[in-house]
Amino acid sequence: MPDLNNLIGGYHRFRDTDWPRERDRWAKLKEGQSPGVMVISCSDSRVDPSQIFDTSPGEIFVVRNVANLVPPFETDGSRHGVSAALEFAVTQLEVNEIVVMGHGACGGAKAALSKAFDGCKPGEGGFIAHWVDLLADARERIIAEYGDGPEAVHAMELEAVRVSIANLRTFPFITPREADGRLKIRGAYFAIADGVLHVMDEKGDFSPA
Repeated sequence: MPDLNNLIGGYHRFRDTDWPRERDRWAKLKEGQSPGVMVISCSDSRVDPSQIFDTSPGEIFVVRNVANLVPPFETDGSRHGVSAALEFAVTQLEVNEIVVMGHGACGGAKAALSKAFDGCKPGEGGFIAHWVDLLADARERIIAEYGDGPEAVHAMELEAVRVSIANLRTFPFITPREADGRLKIRGAYFAIADGVLHVMDEKGDFSPA
């Protein structure tokens, strides 16, 4: 497995190849960024949005967390990392589109379904449990329909995208922009097993891109 020394080796390859090749782009980016799309995806090491979408620096504004979740709008005084990134992307960068991308073999979705970390203390899984309980309501619906096997895990992976999109629409700076066409909200799903990207339609169904 790579360590920091391996990563530094990668940095040197970047400096020798990509950096000089994209020198003009980097010169423009030092003045600021204007990405058109915000991507909210999972922290899973296998699903890097920049790689999946083959983007260049400055093209997408990315937020990654366990199970690609967006919490609902809250003003409770806590520190809200996803909400802060969302606010910055929408109100400051004025992105045109937000894409929530789920993925196959998602450990966060599986944990939400199994409640594997329920009752754990922070440092033992407690933070994970409290985060994925954003899917608690979805869990009840999915178990009622699919049980708790592989089909249910897949259903939860897709539902995590739908739940996050529903939560996006609770933010007061999102809804007017979506209503007047300044902002589009999209859902996607990357299947690790076969490398196929699926896109969600307006009914919430997913099909290959």
